Amino acid sequence: MQFLDHPTRNLFFTGKGGVGKTSMACAAAVQLADRGLRVLLVSTDPASNLDEVLGTALTNEPTAIAAAPQLFAMNIDPEVAAREYRERMVGPYRGVLPDAAVASMEEQFSGSCTLEIAAFDEFAKLLGDQAATSNFDHVIFDTAPTGHTLRLLTLPSAWSGFMETNTSGTSCLGPLAGLQSQQALYQNTVSALRDAATTTLVLVTRPEPSAFGEAQRTSQELRMLGVDNQQLIVNGVFQSQTPTDAIAVAMQRRCDHALASMPAALGKLPRTTIPLASAGLIGVEALRQVGQPLPVRCELPPDANARPSIPDGLGSLLDELSAVGRGVILLMGKGGVGKTTVAAAVAVALAERGFDVRLSTTDPAAHLAATIAADDIPRLTVGRIDPAQETADYTAEVMQTAGRDLDAAGRALLAEDLRSPCTEEIAVFRAFAKSVAEGSNGFVVLDTAPTGHTILLLDSALAYHREVSRQANQLSESVENLLPRLRDPNFTRVLVVTLPEATPVHEAAKLQADLRRAEIEPFAWIINHSLTPLAVTDPLLQHRQQHELPFIEEVKSQHAQRVALVPWQLEPPTGIAGLQKLLAQVQN
Repeated sequence: MQFLDHPTRNLFFTGKGGVGKTSMACAAAVQLADRGLRVLLVSTDPASNLDEVLGTALTNEPTAIAAAPQLFAMNIDPEVAAREYRERMVGPYRGVLPDAAVASMEEQFSGSCTLEIAAFDEFAKLLGDQAATSNFDHVIFDTAPTGHTLRLLTLPSAWSGFMETNTSGTSCLGPLAGLQSQQALYQNTVSALRDAATTTLVLVTRPEPSAFGEAQRTSQELRMLGVDNQQLIVNGVFQSQTPTDAIAVAMQRRCDHALASMPAALGKLPRTTIPLASAGLIGVEALRQVGQPLPVRCELPPDANARPSIPDGLGSLLDELSAVGRGVILLMGKGGVGKTTVAAAVAVALAERGFDVRLSTTDPAAHLAATIAADDIPRLTVGRIDPAQETADYTAEVMQTAGRDLDAAGRALLAEDLRSPCTEEIAVFRAFAKSVAEGSNGFVVLDTAPTGHTILLLDSALAYHREVSRQANQLSESVENLLPRLRDPNFTRVLVVTLPEATPVHEAAKLQADLRRAEIEPFAWIINHSLTPLAVTDPLLQHRQQHELPFIEEVKSQHAQRVALVPWQLEPPTGIAGLQKLLAQVQN
Protein backbone atom coordinates (compact mmCIF):
# COMPACT_ATOMS: atom_id res chain seq x y z
CA MET A 1 0.00 0.00 0.00
CA GLN A 2 1.66 3.14 -1.26
CA PHE A 3 0.34 5.44 1.47
CA LEU A 4 2.03 3.26 4.12
CA ASP A 5 5.49 4.19 2.82
CA HIS A 6 5.30 7.49 4.71
CA PRO A 7 2.03 7.33 6.66
CA THR A 8 0.50 10.35 8.36
CA ARG A 9 -0.67 10.01 11.94
CA ASN A 10 -4.35 9.80 10.95
CA LEU A 11 -5.63 7.60 8.12
CA PHE A 12 -9.26 8.06 7.16
CA PHE A 13 -10.88 5.38 4.93
CA THR A 14 -14.04 6.16 2.98
CA GLY A 15 -15.90 5.00 -0.14
CA LYS A 16 -19.08 3.52 -1.54
CA GLY A 17 -20.70 0.75 0.48
CA GLY A 18 -19.31 -2.73 -0.20
CA VAL A 19 -15.97 -1.67 -1.73
CA GLY A 20 -13.89 -3.10 1.11
CA LYS A 21 -13.20 -0.11 3.37
CA THR A 22 -13.12 -2.25 6.50
CA SER A 23 -10.79 -4.83 4.95
CA MET A 24 -8.40 -2.13 3.69
CA ALA A 25 -8.47 -0.21 6.97
CA CYS A 26 -7.81 -3.41 8.93
CA ALA A 27 -5.01 -4.46 6.57
CA ALA A 28 -3.31 -1.06 6.93
CA ALA A 29 -3.66 -1.22 10.71
CA VAL A 30 -2.21 -4.74 10.92
CA GLN A 31 0.71 -3.92 8.65
CA LEU A 32 1.60 -0.77 10.63
CA ALA A 33 1.32 -2.68 13.90
CA ASP A 34 3.65 -5.36 12.52
CA ARG A 35 6.30 -2.62 12.17
CA GLY A 36 6.18 -2.14 15.94
CA LEU A 37 3.97 0.97 15.84
CA ARG A 38 1.10 1.38 18.28
CA VAL A 39 -2.09 1.67 16.22
CA LEU A 40 -5.68 2.48 17.16
CA LEU A 41 -8.32 1.34 14.65
CA VAL A 42 -11.74 2.97 15.05
CA SER A 43 -15.04 2.27 13.28
CA THR A 44 -17.63 5.04 13.03
CA ASP A 45 -19.96 2.80 11.02
CA PRO A 46 -23.32 2.07 12.71
CA ALA A 47 -23.13 -1.36 11.02
CA SER A 48 -19.50 -2.08 11.88
CA ASN A 49 -18.03 -5.54 11.28
CA LEU A 50 -14.55 -4.91 12.70
CA ASP A 51 -15.19 -7.66 15.26
CA GLU A 52 -15.61 -10.32 12.59
CA VAL A 53 -12.70 -9.21 10.42
CA LEU A 54 -10.27 -9.01 13.36
CA GLY A 55 -11.68 -12.02 15.20
CA THR A 56 -12.06 -10.05 18.44
CA ALA A 57 -15.11 -8.85 20.38
CA LEU A 58 -14.88 -5.05 20.50
CA THR A 59 -16.52 -2.32 22.58
CA ASN A 60 -16.43 1.47 22.52
CA GLU A 61 -13.08 1.35 24.38
CA PRO A 62 -9.72 0.36 22.78
CA THR A 63 -9.31 -3.42 22.85
CA ALA A 64 -6.02 -5.25 22.23
CA ILE A 65 -5.90 -7.55 19.20
CA ALA A 66 -4.02 -10.67 20.35
CA ALA A 67 -2.82 -11.69 16.88
CA ALA A 68 -1.30 -8.22 16.27
CA PRO A 69 0.32 -7.16 19.58
CA GLN A 70 0.61 -3.42 18.84
CA LEU A 71 -2.92 -3.06 17.45
CA PHE A 72 -5.96 -1.85 19.38
CA ALA A 73 -9.46 -1.47 17.94
CA MET A 74 -12.82 -0.03 19.00
CA ASN A 75 -16.33 0.57 17.68
CA ILE A 76 -18.07 3.87 18.25
CA ASP A 77 -21.45 2.34 19.07
CA PRO A 78 -24.10 4.97 18.25
CA GLU A 79 -26.55 3.55 20.80
CA VAL A 80 -24.01 3.63 23.64
CA ALA A 81 -22.73 7.05 22.59
CA ALA A 82 -26.29 8.38 22.41
CA ARG A 83 -27.16 7.11 25.89
CA GLU A 84 -24.02 8.69 27.35
CA TYR A 85 -24.58 11.93 25.43
CA ARG A 86 -28.24 12.07 26.49
CA GLU A 87 -27.40 11.52 30.14
CA ARG A 88 -24.62 14.13 30.01
CA MET A 89 -27.14 16.67 28.74
CA VAL A 90 -30.16 15.72 30.87
CA GLY A 91 -28.58 14.31 34.05
CA PRO A 92 -27.67 17.63 35.70
CA TYR A 93 -31.34 18.67 35.62
CA ARG A 94 -32.77 15.60 37.35
CA GLY A 95 -34.17 16.65 40.72
CA VAL A 96 -33.71 20.30 39.80
CA LEU A 97 -36.42 20.79 37.17
CA PRO A 98 -39.93 19.30 37.37
CA ASP A 99 -40.23 15.70 36.17
CA ALA A 100 -42.35 16.82 33.21
CA ALA A 101 -39.60 19.19 32.06
CA VAL A 102 -36.95 16.45 32.35
CA ALA A 103 -39.20 14.05 30.39
CA SER A 104 -39.57 16.68 27.67
CA MET A 105 -35.78 17.05 27.47
CA GLU A 106 -35.36 13.27 27.18
CA GLU A 107 -37.84 13.21 24.30
CA GLN A 108 -35.80 15.86 22.46
CA PHE A 109 -32.71 13.66 22.82
CA SER A 110 -34.33 10.56 21.30
CA GLY A 111 -34.32 9.47 17.69
CA SER A 112 -31.77 9.12 14.92
CA CYS A 113 -30.48 12.68 15.07
CA THR A 114 -29.11 12.15 18.57
CA LEU A 115 -27.39 8.95 17.39
CA GLU A 116 -25.67 10.90 14.62
CA ILE A 117 -24.58 13.74 16.87
CA ALA A 118 -23.41 11.47 19.69
CA ALA A 119 -21.35 9.27 17.34
CA PHE A 120 -19.75 12.36 15.85
CA ASP A 121 -19.05 13.69 19.33
CA GLU A 122 -17.02 10.54 20.08
CA PHE A 123 -15.30 10.72 16.70
CA ALA A 124 -14.32 14.35 17.31
CA LYS A 125 -12.73 13.49 20.66
CA LEU A 126 -10.39 11.05 18.94
CA LEU A 127 -9.49 13.25 15.99
CA GLY A 128 -9.66 16.73 17.52
CA ASP A 129 -8.17 16.02 20.95
CA GLN A 130 -4.61 14.73 20.56
CA ALA A 131 -4.40 13.92 24.27
CA ALA A 132 -7.15 11.31 23.82
CA THR A 133 -4.92 9.25 21.50
CA SER A 134 -1.49 10.28 22.73
CA ASN A 135 -0.57 6.64 23.48
CA PHE A 136 -0.78 5.73 19.80
CA ASP A 137 1.49 6.40 16.84
CA HIS A 138 -1.36 6.13 14.31
CA VAL A 139 -5.15 6.40 14.43
CA ILE A 140 -7.08 4.74 11.59
CA PHE A 141 -10.76 5.48 11.00
CA ASP A 142 -12.85 2.88 9.20
CA THR A 143 -15.86 4.96 8.25
CA ALA A 144 -19.43 4.21 7.17
CA PRO A 145 -20.56 4.35 3.51
CA THR A 146 -20.14 7.56 1.58
CA GLY A 147 -23.32 9.42 2.47
CA HIS A 148 -22.82 8.90 6.20
CA THR A 149 -19.12 9.78 6.00
CA LEU A 150 -19.78 13.04 4.19
CA ARG A 151 -22.40 13.86 6.79
CA LEU A 152 -19.82 13.33 9.54
CA LEU A 153 -17.34 15.54 7.73
CA THR A 154 -19.79 18.35 6.96
CA LEU A 155 -21.55 18.43 10.30
CA PRO A 156 -18.78 20.47 12.05
CA SER A 157 -19.22 23.28 9.54
CA ALA A 158 -23.01 22.99 9.56
CA TRP A 159 -23.21 22.97 13.33
CA SER A 160 -20.67 25.76 13.63
CA GLY A 161 -22.62 27.90 11.17
CA PHE A 162 -25.86 27.08 12.97
CA MET A 163 -24.44 28.16 16.31
CA GLU A 164 -22.84 31.31 14.93
CA THR A 165 -26.19 32.48 13.50
CA ASN A 166 -28.15 31.46 16.57
CA THR A 167 -28.85 34.95 17.89
CA SER A 168 -31.35 33.78 20.51
CA GLY A 169 -29.04 31.25 22.12
CA THR A 170 -31.72 28.56 22.05
CA SER A 171 -32.98 25.93 19.65
CA CYS A 172 -36.07 23.74 19.55
CA LEU A 173 -33.89 20.81 18.46
CA GLY A 174 -32.47 19.55 21.73
CA PRO A 175 -29.65 17.32 20.44
CA LEU A 176 -27.72 20.34 19.20
CA ALA A 177 -27.62 21.94 22.65
CA GLY A 178 -24.55 19.99 23.75
CA LEU A 179 -22.44 21.33 20.93
CA GLN A 180 -22.21 24.89 22.20
CA SER A 181 -19.51 24.04 24.74
CA GLN A 182 -17.39 22.05 22.28
CA GLN A 183 -16.83 24.46 19.41
CA ALA A 184 -13.05 24.49 20.01
CA LEU A 185 -12.91 20.69 19.83
CA TYR A 186 -14.86 20.64 16.55
CA GLN A 187 -12.64 23.35 15.09
CA ASN A 188 -9.60 21.21 15.97
CA THR A 189 -11.31 18.24 14.30
CA VAL A 190 -11.83 20.13 11.06
CA SER A 191 -8.26 21.47 11.19
CA ALA A 192 -6.88 17.95 11.63
CA LEU A 193 -8.89 16.69 8.64
CA ARG A 194 -7.52 19.48 6.47
CA ASP A 195 -3.89 19.18 7.61
CA ALA A 196 -2.02 17.14 4.96
CA ALA A 197 0.85 16.56 7.37
CA THR A 198 -1.51 15.01 9.90
CA THR A 199 -4.28 13.24 7.96
CA THR A 200 -4.54 11.16 4.79
CA LEU A 201 -7.95 10.50 3.29
CA VAL A 202 -7.92 7.07 1.60
CA LEU A 203 -10.66 6.62 -1.00
CA VAL A 204 -11.47 2.93 -1.44
CA THR A 205 -13.20 1.79 -4.63
CA ARG A 206 -13.64 -1.23 -6.87
CA PRO A 207 -12.95 -1.47 -10.61
CA GLU A 208 -16.57 -0.68 -11.49
CA PRO A 209 -17.95 2.46 -13.18
CA SER A 210 -20.51 3.19 -10.44
CA ALA A 211 -17.89 2.81 -7.70
CA PHE A 212 -15.46 5.07 -9.59
CA GLY A 213 -18.21 7.65 -10.09
CA GLU A 214 -19.02 7.63 -6.39
CA ALA A 215 -15.33 7.92 -5.46
CA GLN A 216 -14.97 10.87 -7.84
CA ARG A 217 -17.91 12.68 -6.26
CA THR A 218 -16.59 11.98 -2.79
CA SER A 219 -13.14 13.25 -3.74
CA GLN A 220 -14.55 16.50 -5.12
CA GLU A 221 -16.80 17.11 -2.12
CA LEU A 222 -13.92 16.46 0.26
CA ARG A 223 -11.75 18.95 -1.62
CA MET A 224 -14.53 21.51 -1.23
CA LEU A 225 -14.25 20.89 2.52
CA GLY A 226 -10.49 21.50 2.32
CA VAL A 227 -9.48 17.83 2.63
CA ASP A 228 -6.88 17.61 -0.15
CA ASN A 229 -4.44 14.91 1.00
CA GLN A 230 -6.12 11.98 -0.78
CA GLN A 231 -4.97 8.53 -1.83
CA LEU A 232 -6.82 5.92 -3.88
CA ILE A 233 -7.15 2.16 -3.38
CA VAL A 234 -8.66 0.16 -6.25
CA ASN A 235 -9.67 -3.04 -4.49
CA GLY A 236 -10.52 -6.39 -6.11
CA VAL A 237 -8.75 -6.06 -9.46
CA PHE A 238 -9.06 -9.36 -11.33
CA GLN A 239 -6.68 -10.82 -13.90
CA SER A 240 -7.68 -14.04 -15.61
CA GLN A 241 -5.30 -17.01 -15.49
CA THR A 242 -7.41 -19.09 -17.88
CA PRO A 243 -8.11 -17.59 -21.33
CA THR A 244 -10.56 -20.44 -22.10
CA ASP A 245 -12.81 -19.56 -19.14
CA ALA A 246 -15.54 -17.29 -20.54
CA ILE A 247 -16.54 -16.03 -17.07
CA ALA A 248 -12.95 -15.16 -16.16
CA VAL A 249 -12.36 -13.42 -19.49
CA ALA A 250 -15.56 -11.40 -19.11
CA MET A 251 -14.68 -10.47 -15.54
CA GLN A 252 -11.25 -9.22 -16.56
CA ARG A 253 -12.71 -7.37 -19.56
CA ARG A 254 -15.16 -5.51 -17.32
CA CYS A 255 -12.36 -4.71 -14.89
CA ASP A 256 -10.00 -3.46 -17.62
CA HIS A 257 -12.73 -1.34 -19.20
CA ALA A 258 -13.61 0.28 -15.88
CA LEU A 259 -9.95 1.08 -15.16
CA ALA A 260 -9.46 2.54 -18.63
CA SER A 261 -12.52 4.79 -18.25
CA MET A 262 -11.76 5.94 -14.69
CA PRO A 263 -12.59 9.65 -14.17
CA ALA A 264 -9.53 11.74 -15.04
CA ALA A 265 -9.29 13.55 -11.69
CA LEU A 266 -9.50 10.26 -9.80
CA GLY A 267 -6.79 8.77 -12.00
CA LYS A 268 -4.39 11.52 -10.93
CA LEU A 269 -4.47 10.45 -7.28
CA PRO A 270 -1.64 8.28 -5.91
CA ARG A 271 -2.99 4.76 -6.41
CA THR A 272 -2.68 1.36 -4.76
CA THR A 273 -4.08 -1.64 -6.65
CA ILE A 274 -5.23 -4.65 -4.62
CA PRO A 275 -5.79 -7.95 -6.49
CA LEU A 276 -9.08 -9.82 -6.06
CA ALA A 277 -8.69 -12.19 -3.11
CA SER A 278 -9.46 -15.89 -3.46
CA ALA A 279 -11.65 -15.76 -0.33
CA GLY A 280 -12.97 -13.31 2.23
CA LEU A 281 -10.42 -11.28 4.16
CA ILE A 282 -11.22 -12.58 7.63
CA GLY A 283 -8.54 -12.83 10.32
CA VAL A 284 -5.22 -11.11 10.93
CA GLU A 285 -3.16 -13.57 8.85
CA ALA A 286 -5.31 -12.92 5.78
CA LEU A 287 -4.99 -9.16 6.34
CA ARG A 288 -1.20 -9.45 6.41
CA GLN A 289 -1.31 -10.75 2.83
CA VAL A 290 -3.28 -7.81 1.42
CA GLY A 291 -1.30 -6.13 -1.33
CA GLN A 292 1.10 -9.05 -1.68
CA PRO A 293 1.40 -10.90 -5.04
CA LEU A 294 -1.10 -13.74 -5.35
CA PRO A 295 0.10 -17.28 -6.02
CA VAL A 296 -0.20 -18.35 -9.64
CA ARG A 297 -2.71 -21.06 -8.73
CA CYS A 298 -5.10 -21.47 -5.82
CA GLU A 299 -5.41 -24.94 -4.34
CA LEU A 300 -8.96 -26.21 -3.98
CA PRO A 301 -10.17 -28.06 -0.86
CA PRO A 302 -10.56 -31.87 -1.11
CA ASP A 303 -14.37 -31.67 -1.41
CA ALA A 304 -14.27 -29.20 -4.31
CA ASN A 305 -16.44 -31.43 -6.47
CA ALA A 306 -19.21 -31.72 -3.88
CA ARG A 307 -22.22 -29.70 -5.04
CA PRO A 308 -25.02 -28.85 -2.61
CA SER A 309 -28.52 -28.08 -3.77
CA ILE A 310 -28.58 -24.61 -5.32
CA PRO A 311 -31.49 -22.25 -4.56
CA ASP A 312 -33.89 -21.42 -7.37
CA GLY A 313 -33.85 -18.17 -9.31
CA LEU A 314 -36.31 -15.30 -8.91
CA GLY A 315 -39.20 -16.98 -10.74
CA SER A 316 -41.14 -18.49 -7.84
CA LEU A 317 -40.42 -15.43 -5.71
CA LEU A 318 -41.87 -13.13 -8.37
CA ASP A 319 -44.93 -15.39 -8.62
CA GLU A 320 -45.61 -14.95 -4.90
CA LEU A 321 -44.96 -11.20 -4.99
CA SER A 322 -47.27 -10.61 -7.95
CA ALA A 323 -50.09 -12.72 -6.49
CA VAL A 324 -50.93 -9.95 -4.00
CA GLY A 325 -51.46 -7.40 -6.79
CA ARG A 326 -50.19 -4.36 -4.87
CA GLY A 327 -48.09 -3.28 -1.90
CA VAL A 328 -44.55 -2.24 -1.02
CA ILE A 329 -41.42 -4.24 -1.82
CA LEU A 330 -38.40 -3.07 0.18
CA LEU A 331 -34.91 -4.12 -0.95
CA MET A 332 -32.54 -4.04 2.02
CA GLY A 333 -28.98 -5.12 2.74
CA LYS A 334 -25.36 -4.09 3.17
CA GLY A 335 -23.97 -1.53 0.73
CA GLY A 336 -22.56 -2.93 -2.50
CA VAL A 337 -24.64 -6.12 -2.63
CA GLY A 338 -26.63 -5.05 -5.68
CA LYS A 339 -29.90 -3.81 -4.19
CA THR A 340 -30.37 -1.29 -7.01
CA THR A 341 -30.07 -3.90 -9.76
CA VAL A 342 -32.35 -6.37 -8.00
CA ALA A 343 -34.91 -3.64 -7.26
CA ALA A 344 -34.92 -2.60 -10.92
CA ALA A 345 -35.25 -6.22 -12.08
CA VAL A 346 -38.18 -6.88 -9.73
CA ALA A 347 -39.91 -3.68 -10.86
CA VAL A 348 -39.45 -4.50 -14.55
CA ALA A 349 -40.74 -8.07 -14.03
CA LEU A 350 -43.88 -6.87 -12.22
CA ALA A 351 -44.57 -4.17 -14.83
CA GLU A 352 -44.20 -6.70 -17.63
CA ARG A 353 -46.81 -8.83 -15.86
CA GLY A 354 -49.26 -5.95 -16.26
CA PHE A 355 -49.06 -4.22 -12.87
CA ASP A 356 -48.64 -0.50 -12.17
CA VAL A 357 -45.21 -0.15 -10.56
CA ARG A 358 -43.43 2.79 -8.95
CA LEU A 359 -39.65 2.26 -8.59
CA SER A 360 -37.92 4.66 -6.21
CA THR A 361 -34.80 5.04 -4.06
CA THR A 362 -34.00 6.57 -0.68
CA ASP A 363 -30.29 5.95 -1.23
CA PRO A 364 -28.28 9.20 -1.05
CA ALA A 365 -25.95 7.76 -3.71
CA ALA A 366 -28.97 7.28 -6.07
CA HIS A 367 -27.55 4.99 -8.78
CA LEU A 368 -31.02 3.97 -9.94
CA ALA A 369 -31.16 6.34 -12.90
CA ALA A 370 -28.03 4.73 -14.36
CA THR A 371 -29.67 1.30 -14.17
CA ILE A 372 -33.03 1.90 -15.82
CA ALA A 373 -34.95 4.36 -17.96
CA ALA A 374 -38.66 3.80 -17.33
CA ASP A 375 -39.81 5.23 -20.67
CA ASP A 376 -39.22 1.81 -22.25
CA ILE A 377 -41.67 -0.09 -19.99
CA PRO A 378 -45.40 0.77 -19.92
CA ARG A 379 -46.91 1.01 -16.41
CA LEU A 380 -43.49 1.60 -14.81
CA THR A 381 -42.45 4.95 -13.31
CA VAL A 382 -39.07 5.73 -11.78
CA GLY A 383 -38.34 8.34 -9.14
CA ARG A 384 -36.02 9.35 -6.35
CA ILE A 385 -36.34 10.80 -2.89
CA ASP A 386 -34.01 13.79 -3.27
CA PRO A 387 -32.86 14.91 0.22
CA ALA A 388 -32.16 18.51 -0.85
CA GLN A 389 -35.54 18.96 -2.52
CA GLU A 390 -37.43 17.21 0.28
CA THR A 391 -35.73 19.45 2.86
CA ALA A 392 -36.61 22.59 0.91
CA ASP A 393 -40.24 21.47 0.51
CA TYR A 394 -40.54 20.52 4.17
CA THR A 395 -39.01 23.83 5.33
CA ALA A 396 -41.39 25.84 3.14
CA GLU A 397 -44.39 23.87 4.40
CA VAL A 398 -43.52 24.32 8.06
CA MET A 399 -42.95 28.06 7.57
CA GLN A 400 -46.35 28.35 5.86
CA THR A 401 -48.20 26.36 8.53
CA ALA A 402 -46.51 26.59 11.92
CA GLY A 403 -45.00 29.96 11.05
CA ARG A 404 -48.10 31.57 9.56
CA ASP A 405 -49.32 33.29 12.76
CA LEU A 406 -45.92 33.98 14.33
CA ASP A 407 -44.49 37.46 14.65
CA ALA A 408 -41.19 38.37 12.99
CA ALA A 409 -39.10 37.19 15.92
CA GLY A 410 -40.99 33.90 16.12
CA ARG A 411 -40.60 33.25 12.39
CA ALA A 412 -36.88 34.00 12.66
CA LEU A 413 -36.56 31.47 15.49
CA LEU A 414 -38.51 28.84 13.54
CA ALA A 415 -36.41 29.43 10.41
CA GLU A 416 -33.30 29.10 12.56
CA ASP A 417 -34.58 25.80 13.92
CA LEU A 418 -35.16 24.50 10.39
CA ARG A 419 -31.55 25.29 9.37
CA SER A 420 -30.43 22.56 11.75
CA PRO A 421 -28.78 19.53 10.10
CA CYS A 422 -31.48 17.37 11.70
CA THR A 423 -34.20 18.82 9.47
CA GLU A 424 -33.05 16.76 6.46
CA GLU A 425 -33.58 13.52 8.38
CA ILE A 426 -37.16 14.51 9.16
CA ALA A 427 -37.88 15.60 5.58
CA VAL A 428 -36.52 12.41 4.03
CA PHE A 429 -38.43 10.32 6.52
CA ARG A 430 -41.67 12.02 5.55
CA ALA A 431 -41.00 11.34 1.86
CA PHE A 432 -40.22 7.71 2.65
CA ALA A 433 -43.57 7.39 4.42
CA LYS A 434 -45.34 8.96 1.44
CA SER A 435 -43.71 6.47 -0.94
CA VAL A 436 -44.78 3.55 1.24
CA ALA A 437 -48.38 4.86 1.26
CA GLU A 438 -48.47 4.69 -2.55
CA GLY A 439 -48.46 0.90 -2.22
CA SER A 440 -52.20 1.05 -1.66
CA ASN A 441 -52.74 1.76 -5.36
CA GLY A 442 -50.18 -0.54 -7.00
CA PHE A 443 -46.68 -1.87 -6.46
CA VAL A 444 -43.99 0.36 -4.96
CA VAL A 445 -40.45 -1.03 -5.17
CA LEU A 446 -38.06 0.87 -2.91
CA ASP A 447 -34.32 0.55 -3.42
CA THR A 448 -33.29 1.62 0.08
CA ALA A 449 -30.08 3.03 1.48
CA PRO A 450 -27.47 0.76 3.10
CA THR A 451 -28.42 -1.02 6.31
CA GLY A 452 -27.48 1.59 8.93
CA HIS A 453 -29.25 4.44 7.18
CA THR A 454 -32.33 2.34 6.55
CA ILE A 455 -32.62 1.35 10.19
CA LEU A 456 -32.25 4.99 11.21
CA LEU A 457 -35.16 5.83 8.90
CA LEU A 458 -37.32 3.10 10.39
CA ASP A 459 -36.36 3.89 13.97
CA SER A 460 -37.05 7.62 13.64
CA ALA A 461 -40.85 7.24 13.57
CA LEU A 462 -41.53 8.25 17.17
CA ALA A 463 -38.92 11.02 17.16
CA TYR A 464 -40.45 12.37 13.96
CA HIS A 465 -43.95 12.13 15.48
CA ARG A 466 -42.89 14.28 18.43
CA GLU A 467 -41.05 16.79 16.24
CA VAL A 468 -43.90 17.33 13.80
CA SER A 469 -46.45 17.51 16.59
CA ARG A 470 -44.61 20.60 17.85
CA GLN A 471 -44.45 22.25 14.43
CA ALA A 472 -47.76 21.31 12.80
CA ASN A 473 -51.35 20.74 13.86
CA GLN A 474 -51.61 17.14 12.74
CA LEU A 475 -49.69 14.22 11.28
CA SER A 476 -50.15 13.21 7.67
CA GLU A 477 -51.96 9.94 7.02
CA SER A 478 -48.82 8.43 5.47
CA VAL A 479 -46.70 9.07 8.57
CA GLU A 480 -49.39 8.01 11.00
CA ASN A 481 -49.79 4.66 9.22
CA LEU A 482 -46.16 4.00 8.27
CA LEU A 483 -45.23 1.49 10.96
CA PRO A 484 -48.51 -0.46 10.68
CA ARG A 485 -47.95 -0.71 6.92
CA LEU A 486 -44.35 -1.84 7.33
CA ARG A 487 -45.44 -4.46 9.86
CA ASP A 488 -48.26 -5.79 7.67
CA PRO A 489 -46.90 -8.83 5.75
CA ASN A 490 -49.76 -8.53 3.26
CA PHE A 491 -48.77 -4.95 2.43
CA THR A 492 -44.96 -4.83 2.78
CA ARG A 493 -42.54 -7.51 1.58
CA VAL A 494 -38.90 -7.06 2.63
CA LEU A 495 -36.32 -8.71 0.38
CA VAL A 496 -32.91 -8.97 2.04
CA VAL A 497 -30.15 -8.86 -0.57
CA THR A 498 -26.74 -10.31 0.23
CA LEU A 499 -23.64 -11.83 -1.36
CA PRO A 500 -22.35 -15.38 -0.74
CA GLU A 501 -19.59 -14.09 1.55
CA ALA A 502 -19.10 -13.90 5.31
CA THR A 503 -19.52 -10.18 5.97
CA PRO A 504 -22.57 -9.53 3.73
CA VAL A 505 -24.38 -12.61 5.08
CA HIS A 506 -23.69 -11.78 8.70
CA GLU A 507 -24.59 -8.11 8.19
CA ALA A 508 -27.84 -9.25 6.60
CA ALA A 509 -28.51 -11.48 9.61
CA LYS A 510 -28.03 -8.47 11.92
CA LEU A 511 -30.40 -6.47 9.74
CA GLN A 512 -32.99 -9.23 9.96
CA ALA A 513 -32.70 -9.25 13.75
CA ASP A 514 -33.19 -5.45 13.82
CA LEU A 515 -36.23 -5.74 11.58
CA ARG A 516 -37.74 -8.44 13.77
CA ARG A 517 -37.28 -6.24 16.85
CA ALA A 518 -39.29 -3.63 14.95
CA GLU A 519 -41.92 -6.37 14.29
CA ILE A 520 -41.07 -6.51 10.57
CA GLU A 521 -40.54 -10.03 9.22
CA PRO A 522 -38.44 -10.33 6.02
CA PHE A 523 -40.21 -12.12 3.18
CA ALA A 524 -37.17 -13.63 1.44
CA TRP A 525 -33.40 -13.45 0.96
CA ILE A 526 -31.74 -12.97 -2.43
CA ILE A 527 -28.14 -14.14 -2.85
CA ASN A 528 -26.66 -11.96 -5.60
CA HIS A 529 -23.57 -12.19 -7.86
CA SER A 530 -23.03 -15.89 -7.19
CA LEU A 531 -20.44 -17.96 -9.06
CA THR A 532 -21.86 -21.23 -7.71
CA PRO A 533 -24.21 -22.11 -10.63
CA LEU A 534 -21.61 -21.17 -13.27
CA ALA A 535 -19.05 -23.37 -15.05
CA VAL A 536 -15.67 -21.82 -14.22
CA THR A 537 -12.17 -23.24 -14.73
CA ASP A 538 -10.04 -20.28 -13.63
CA PRO A 539 -8.37 -21.43 -10.37
CA LEU A 540 -9.05 -18.24 -8.44
CA LEU A 541 -12.72 -18.24 -9.47
CA GLN A 542 -13.01 -21.93 -8.61
CA HIS A 543 -11.64 -21.15 -5.18
CA ARG A 544 -14.09 -18.28 -4.72
CA GLN A 545 -16.90 -20.52 -5.98
CA GLN A 546 -16.07 -23.15 -3.38
CA HIS A 547 -15.83 -20.48 -0.69
CA GLU A 548 -19.45 -19.45 -1.43
CA LEU A 549 -20.95 -22.82 -0.51
CA PRO A 550 -20.99 -22.61 3.30
CA PHE A 551 -22.57 -19.13 3.19
CA ILE A 552 -25.29 -20.23 0.76
CA GLU A 553 -26.02 -23.15 3.08
CA GLU A 554 -26.02 -20.83 6.11
CA VAL A 555 -28.65 -18.58 4.50
CA LYS A 556 -30.81 -21.57 3.56
CA SER A 557 -30.61 -23.37 6.89
CA GLN A 558 -30.35 -20.55 9.45
CA HIS A 559 -31.76 -17.29 8.16
CA ALA A 560 -34.29 -17.35 5.33
CA GLN A 561 -37.77 -18.76 4.83
CA ARG A 562 -37.36 -18.28 1.06
CA VAL A 563 -34.12 -18.01 -0.90
CA ALA A 564 -33.47 -16.97 -4.50
CA LEU A 565 -30.05 -16.99 -6.15
CA VAL A 566 -28.88 -14.61 -8.89
CA PRO A 567 -25.69 -15.66 -10.75
CA TRP A 568 -22.88 -13.32 -11.72
CA GLN A 569 -23.62 -11.85 -15.16
CA LEU A 570 -21.31 -11.85 -18.17
CA GLU A 571 -22.52 -8.34 -19.01
CA PRO A 572 -23.55 -5.68 -16.46
CA PRO A 573 -27.38 -5.79 -16.19
CA THR A 574 -27.91 -2.09 -16.95
CA GLY A 575 -30.75 -0.62 -18.95
CA ILE A 576 -33.99 -2.37 -19.85
CA ALA A 577 -32.29 -4.86 -22.20
CA GLY A 578 -29.75 -5.88 -19.55
CA LEU A 579 -32.44 -6.31 -16.90
CA GLN A 580 -34.63 -8.35 -19.23
CA LYS A 581 -31.68 -10.59 -20.05
CA LEU A 582 -31.00 -11.09 -16.34
CA LEU A 583 -34.66 -11.91 -15.73
CA ALA A 584 -34.66 -14.44 -18.57
CA GLN A 585 -31.80 -16.27 -16.82
CA VAL A 586 -33.15 -16.22 -13.27
CA GLN A 587 -36.94 -16.65 -13.61
CA ASN A 588 -36.64 -20.43 -13.28
